[in-house]
Amino acid sequence: MKITDLLDVRSIALNSKAADKTDVLNKMVDLMVKSGKINNREKYLKGVFAREEESTTGVGEGIAIPHCKSDAVDRPGLAAMVVPDGVDFDSLDGEPVNLIFLIAAPNTEDNVHLDVLGKLSMLLMNEEFTKELKNAETVEEFLKVIDYAESRRDEEKAEKESKTQISPAKRIKILAVTGCPTGIAHTYMAQEALEKQAAAMGVDIKVETRGSGGAKNVLTDEEIAEADGIIVAADTKVPMDRFAGKLLIETSVSEGIGKPEKLINRIIDKDASVYKASGKEEKASSSKEKSSVGHQLYKHLMNGVSHMLPFVVGGGILIAIAFLLDDYTINPAGFGTNTPVAAWFKTIGGYAFSFMLPVLAGYIAMSIADRPGLVVGFVGGYIATVGSTFADPMAKATVPSGFLGALLAGFAAGYIVLALEKICDKLPKALDGIKPVLIYPLAGTLLIGVLMCAVDPAMGMLNTGMTNLLNSMGSSSKILLGCVVGAMMSIDMGGPFNKAAYVFGTGMLAQQSEGGFMIMAAVMIGGMIPPFAIAIATLLFKNKFTADERKSGPVNFIMGLCFISEGAIPYAAADPIRVIPSCMAGSAVAGGLSMAFGCTLRAPHGGIFVFPTIGNVAGYIAAFLIGSVVSAVLLGILKKKVIK
Repeated sequence: MKITDLLDVRSIALNSKAADKTDVLNKMVDLMVKSGKINNREKYLKGVFAREEESTTGVGEGIAIPHCKSDAVDRPGLAAMVVPDGVDFDSLDGEPVNLIFLIAAPNTEDNVHLDVLGKLSMLLMNEEFTKELKNAETVEEFLKVIDYAESRRDEEKAEKESKTQISPAKRIKILAVTGCPTGIAHTYMAQEALEKQAAAMGVDIKVETRGSGGAKNVLTDEEIAEADGIIVAADTKVPMDRFAGKLLIETSVSEGIGKPEKLINRIIDKDASVYKASGKEEKASSSKEKSSVGHQLYKHLMNGVSHMLPFVVGGGILIAIAFLLDDYTINPAGFGTNTPVAAWFKTIGGYAFSFMLPVLAGYIAMSIADRPGLVVGFVGGYIATVGSTFADPMAKATVPSGFLGALLAGFAAGYIVLALEKICDKLPKALDGIKPVLIYPLAGTLLIGVLMCAVDPAMGMLNTGMTNLLNSMGSSSKILLGCVVGAMMSIDMGGPFNKAAYVFGTGMLAQQSEGGFMIMAAVMIGGMIPPFAIAIATLLFKNKFTADERKSGPVNFIMGLCFISEGAIPYAAADPIRVIPSCMAGSAVAGGLSMAFGCTLRAPHGGIFVFPTIGNVAGYIAAFLIGSVVSAVLLGILKKKVIK
């Protein structure tokens, strides 16, 4: 099969125009439909956009290769478009795109066409070839350029394979693995970029591709043993244990496409790490980029956040349903559990919430230390949830550490297990079998218990200090007090600061005074802002959030309206330096305005469901919306663009 066999004259458009990326993708899909290879346009279009959410297919140099593998495709095909004026495609190099190839791949076992698509991806790395395509005046000329380039490449490949090549012993030998989530285009473009750069630098390289058709050009044990270093440029899972003991760089497939010279030079300069089969890395050069450390920490953090998110969403919605079904007038202090049905929903939602922080800590630890870290992280996260101390292990009179404590527990657990593994390396090999099932969980759980029981009292003292501070401010400026309690509700979303402000608010509520009702109103509005503002930001500033964060964003509208601050925890945990200050600013504004407008609240919880009990509800809504917009805008300004 040849590249031109996948193209149809009806699916090629020259001298086209497009307003933006969305417009060009819609037009490309229409071209593909004209070729008669798509059985469900909407399903295929949805798949194309879903692929773009994973990472842009604008690979740079004016080229984009959007693609989708779906059962909406009857037969493999290509559509092509030339946009002389260019179109913004969120490309890796930030430049407009002029040449777009759309790939349609069916969900079949026959993957012969994938080799052809891989060949096209490699040809597009040739600047002369792409220039000729852009300058083609007719569809026939366009097809002829492709046919000639493909034939010439096949001849060169056959000639190269017919020669027996023996590399000089002194030449650097590098192995690489490339792969992208879909495995259609970027996999092979990274291969081509690395091979071309290696040839220009006089370096021997072999690249294993892990595309939709499976692993090709697989690296052998002998080749791995002889290699000077390994480059893994992939956004998909790659078998790594085979590289144990070798210098290794692990990066994204886009780095393989855009920065092959840098990657190869790092291997030559030994600016890489020695890979261990356990998944750990050992420093081999002090010149390793500082950003790589941050990337590793971020990867561990996101592993915990991604596993925690379903617990937040599921539990939060169930609790919101409880408020919706309950009757506030029965017992304001017990709102959410006054009726049996509401109590059932709130209890089940609470169960889901109770797993949230242990899961966060457990999967952070697992990302750092693999499976041995999981149990240690879970235990540390649970201790952070209940607030155990040496003096009060049952946590009857202490304040939990909250999600900040769980973050600490997760990272601490992971590195505790790594330290234990290093210590246990000196033990006899006969004990290897009992290390992961006895030594690591036993010693790790003990150590994380000691650490967290030492941390929780400090959190409790901090909480007590915050409560005393708030009490001392009770007679001072009302607006300033509203700003303070509002901001505190957003610092740690359920942790010591949040609890201090909430306890202060409910304590003032118990006094049944106008001033106490005003403070409670400021406290609740401060806790409603973070999730609601994040939901707004995920809609207004989509390029600042990952695909998973955007999908979960709308749920935070519900959580914010229901006064469930925990909905913001995954976002705060993923980017605390930017998210927490943004939320604090909006909550402070809302709390201050609530006080300024004289808003009162006679219930300790409930969010939108207790608005009928609020004094000056119009002013309260205005303060809430203004504070939410402030936080959302700050999130849009402070957060960095997400680049996969």
